[in-house]
Amino acid sequence: MPGAGGGGTLLVRGGHVITMDPGAGDVPGGDVLVSGGTIAAVGVGLGAPAGARVIDATGMIVAPGMVDTHWHMWNTLMRGMSETGPGYFRLCRRLGPAFGPGDVFHGTLLACAEAISSGITTVHDWAHNVRGPEYAEAGLRALAQAGLRARFSYGYPAAHPNGQAMDLAGLRDGRAAGGLLSLGMACRGPGGSDPAMHVPEAVYRPEFDTARELGLPVTIHACGPPYAAGQIEALAQESLLGPDVQVVHANCATPAEIGHLAATGATVSISPFSELLIGYGLPQTAELLAAGIGLGLSADTTALTGNADMFAIMKVTQGLANALARDEFALTARRTLALATIDGARCLGLDAVTGSLTPGKRADLIVVSPAGPNLGVLTDPAQLLVTAAQPANVDTVLVEGQVLKRAGTLTGLDTARIRHDAQEALGGVLARASGGLSAATR
Repeated sequence: MPGAGGGGTLLVRGGHVITMDPGAGDVPGGDVLVSGGTIAAVGVGLGAPAGARVIDATGMIVAPGMVDTHWHMWNTLMRGMSETGPGYFRLCRRLGPAFGPGDVFHGTLLACAEAISSGITTVHDWAHNVRGPEYAEAGLRALAQAGLRARFSYGYPAAHPNGQAMDLAGLRDGRAAGGLLSLGMACRGPGGSDPAMHVPEAVYRPEFDTARELGLPVTIHACGPPYAAGQIEALAQESLLGPDVQVVHANCATPAEIGHLAATGATVSISPFSELLIGYGLPQTAELLAAGIGLGLSADTTALTGNADMFAIMKVTQGLANALARDEFALTARRTLALATIDGARCLGLDAVTGSLTPGKRADLIVVSPAGPNLGVLTDPAQLLVTAAQPANVDTVLVEGQVLKRAGTLTGLDTARIRHDAQEALGGVLARASGGLSAATR
């Protein structure tokens, strides 16, 4: 793959560096020195070692790569299809069983290409259509090919019977460790967010126990729509919450449930754009932050939202928080940017690795150009990233020191081929779904 490489040296020179490190702050006209995939130094006037590649970021914004904390990447093939599902959950139950491992690969790779293009350097692939170990392998292969940092949460198949456990044997045998990829478990718990899922404790308790036996973090949908209220309380009563658990959505969490999350060290991923579209109500951003809960942002699923634009997600997050508080400064742009970077990394337990431009951390960063007419000027860089920037403004993307996007173009992925393969794969899924599935899954 083009770029600095794991052992190469690269200097990003002359940009307005937003470190998101409270001890370092911003460095106007600053440089970021990358060596061996690690941030070696941040400062002004850093020298470029002999043979180092130099990226001129003069007049641009340099920031940590963004972190998506919950994304069903496999169903990117179904982008924009939720209304014809009809509805997101029916769509997944109808088409999910028709996916083969190759379809998971192509959907995930399409999502990866969008992530890189949009300035997302870390993803949490919430894989809830693992129909066997080969499906997990396909998702992991796509993530590895793309070069993103990723948590792969091994989940259950779409339309899986509520009374049956997920593939725990495959989870045990397919552990991914080291490098850019880490493994987690996507667990249903009492039933997640899908109204058709009511999973008994006799099923989900062994799933939790297996994850903890293997030392894997657990992620679970809870308290999305009103009919899912009480799930966090149930998890608390069963002593299943903890710092190894990420709860997704939590829109309907009661004050007591928020207290349980805070007391146990569990984190929360919110996806305001998808939550609005699907009718979950408003995210409890202010309440969760006030409780000191680790909070991250997510795209959730492009089958519903159409895109994985973290800039747009930040805009919605800040706007809703300020509207609900009736206060222009309730959630500042810089605090919102933290949710998409260092706090997102903390939500995944990766804050010692990524999320800020701190020497010693891995070199995951983006360079954003103000050249487009939606920017045009360089005023408050943090506010510009949240309120004005778009994926098209992302000039350069580095993950682990590798250049994955440069001058607005992906360097390691063939986007035309990815698009062609995704369209072909979707055609096969639709043909199989219409011709070979039972009425119960249509």
